[in-house]
Amino acid sequence: MPSLISSLTTALLLASGIHAVPQGPFGAESGIVSAVSTAPASTAGVAVAQPTTASASSSNAASEISACNNSPLLCDRAYNNVTHMGAHDSSFLRDASTSNSLAGNQYFNATVALDAGIRLLQAQVHDANGTLQLCHTSCTLLDAGPLQDWLAKIKFWMDNNPNEVVTILLVNSDNKLVSDYASAFEGSGISTYGYQPSNGSTASTTWPTLGDMITSNKRLVTFIASIDYSPTYPYLLSEFDHVFETPYNVLSLSGFNCTLDRPKGQGTAGDAVSAGLMPLMNHFADSLLLQGVQIPDETDIDITNSADTSTTGNLGLHADTCVKQWGVKPTFILVDFFDHGPAIDTADRLNGITATGRKSVSGEGEESTSGAGENHSPMGMNVALIAFVGFALAMV
Repeated sequence: MPSLISSLTTALLLASGIHAVPQGPFGAESGIVSAVSTAPASTAGVAVAQPTTASASSSNAASEISACNNSPLLCDRAYNNVTHMGAHDSSFLRDASTSNSLAGNQYFNATVALDAGIRLLQAQVHDANGTLQLCHTSCTLLDAGPLQDWLAKIKFWMDNNPNEVVTILLVNSDNKLVSDYASAFEGSGISTYGYQPSNGSTASTTWPTLGDMITSNKRLVTFIASIDYSPTYPYLLSEFDHVFETPYNVLSLSGFNCTLDRPKGQGTAGDAVSAGLMPLMNHFADSLLLQGVQIPDETDIDITNSADTSTTGNLGLHADTCVKQWGVKPTFILVDFFDHGPAIDTADRLNGITATGRKSVSGEGEESTSGAGENHSPMGMNVALIAFVGFALAMV
């Protein structure tokens, strides 16, 4: 018999609009975007320089490029000396395409996120009858379609934005082989952009500049958790050979910290920095809906994603705290509902830039992905809870 908690969790989520009807790899495509320049923010107290060495060919290789990742100042900066703002669970949407699923972590799809300046896209991957599928915890709960289709959309965006370096981070939920992922990357065509470090199995403080990566057109960096690196597919990197993460299971705004959570056995965050691993700062909170049922914390998102440094839970405060503890800034940051804050403001401050060429994000109408999930009616929640209780009683 399934455990009671498992049954309750499945019942509630299914009743809350989280079901096996695929949302499609990008959900609703509406949402209004407009060009915007981000105002500069103070970098006082922020360590901008990383202990890094740019590749030898980085002597202004991007001199003919007007901007890299929305700023000319980033063209001559090494990849690991840039803070890349990321969308956590970027493929799992809370919008019309998912009936405003309570499990959704973002209001806008990945290409809208890229237009808005997000340069790290993270997602979970599961094996669905032999196909690598983007599924949130389980494909019966929230299914965003095949990984290959999602990658094809990102490739199309990169085709049309040649001065951008993008990072993808995938959770290998079912421990599939690196060759399985290579099939999806090559099938989508995005592998042509794959950056290949000289030694893909070892952490390094020597990364090329963004300008070098753009000039060579090898401007996609891909990390996959829980794979073994293979020189046959040198553009698919095992995450924890190169990156360490802070804790991610945060249930209160006071829970954010800068300690090393993964990889286990690495020691402290300071040890990981010294070993050349790049810091990934997880900054997203969950809320407890019922015992054993966690959903992304939408209620506090404007505090969580704020660039301010004055309030517990602020993204800006968390970043500054980690800079002080590590002596370096985070290379990667992951947030939920990236458009709130907006979260990108904190990355701009850490990078010391005034961004250009981005599109602001807003939405209108019931098909918009903006604000979806913010207006769940009490009746809708009551229906979900009734179904949940009924299912639970049936399983006892």
